[in-house]
Amino acid sequence: MYRKVDEHIIERLEAIVTSKGVIRDAEKLIDYAGDEFPDPSIRRPPEVVVKPRTSAQVSEILKLASQERIPVTPRGAGTGLCGGCVPLYGGIVLSLEEMNQILEIDGQNMITVAEAGVTLGNLQEAAAEAGLFFPPHPGDESAQLGGLVNTNASGARAVKYGGVRNYVKGLEVVLPTGEIITLGGKHLKDSTGYSLLNLLIGSEGTLGVVTKVVLSLLPKPQAVYTLVVPYESLDSAIKAVPEIRNKALPMAIEFIEHEVIPPAEELLGKRWPCRAKAYLMIMVDGTSDAEVLRILESIGDICLRHGAAIQDVGELCIADTPRKQEDILDIRSSLYL
Repeated sequence: MYRKVDEHIIERLEAIVTSKGVIRDAEKLIDYAGDEFPDPSIRRPPEVVVKPRTSAQVSEILKLASQERIPVTPRGAGTGLCGGCVPLYGGIVLSLEEMNQILEIDGQNMITVAEAGVTLGNLQEAAAEAGLFFPPHPGDESAQLGGLVNTNASGARAVKYGGVRNYVKGLEVVLPTGEIITLGGKHLKDSTGYSLLNLLIGSEGTLGVVTKVVLSLLPKPQAVYTLVVPYESLDSAIKAVPEIRNKALPMAIEFIEHEVIPPAEELLGKRWPCRAKAYLMIMVDGTSDAEVLRILESIGDICLRHGAAIQDVGELCIADTPRKQEDILDIRSSLYL
């Protein structure tokens, strides 16, 4: 059985991270009781939240918890939708939010080294300054890199770019007994031994606490357009997808039924660009506007052949400015709230 967190344990935790790094107030603990899963009945507040700033502090916390048989639940930003960070047995929630430094953007080798608490949004901003980007995008830019790695997140861009696993080159991980290990690194190829790196990716924090990540980046696309194609049925929209993927390879493609659109419009005060019973939302990127527009025209022809609710390609709803794209993507993201 697990041990309860008592005053003696609190004192030892405060000795590791100071009192500022320990949360005990019952009202504040509620914020760490779960993620964005819509059913509140699964939420469980922890007995204490600890916020380390270094891997060494994470190591000391896990050593203590292991010795005293106290359950530990690692936590990122809590943006998940399946209750993965719910502390079912109470104990310690280990929040990585203070480990939020981007340690390196290596533009020449297209690599970044960052702490696990760095948000996806902050990484994208830093990468963009170097003319680069991190392709996986699960839909919430406040998600933290450690959480993305531990869930092997992907998002809509997986159609072209795959999931997080494809970009993880190395990890620093603290094992449950406190040992700090390094897996992989900045090198391009590693064929030594068992692939422990891939074992840790997607392990949901059950095998250790990821404290640092080494990720590969790609050149930032020079043009990105979003296309919304209306259909009279979701079935017709779905039938167009295989040919679109084979001949155009969009960055992202999603099915959306109309019923979910009006509540999102009302919530945000924004308007979806067209009206039908179902939609394909397609994102296309490339090296120039001309290249992307050629791809969009090809996709439009495919959609017409598969029953899109338009008369010709000129009626397609194309978001060709950042503002128009932002409106569409904001509505799309709010569908999951």
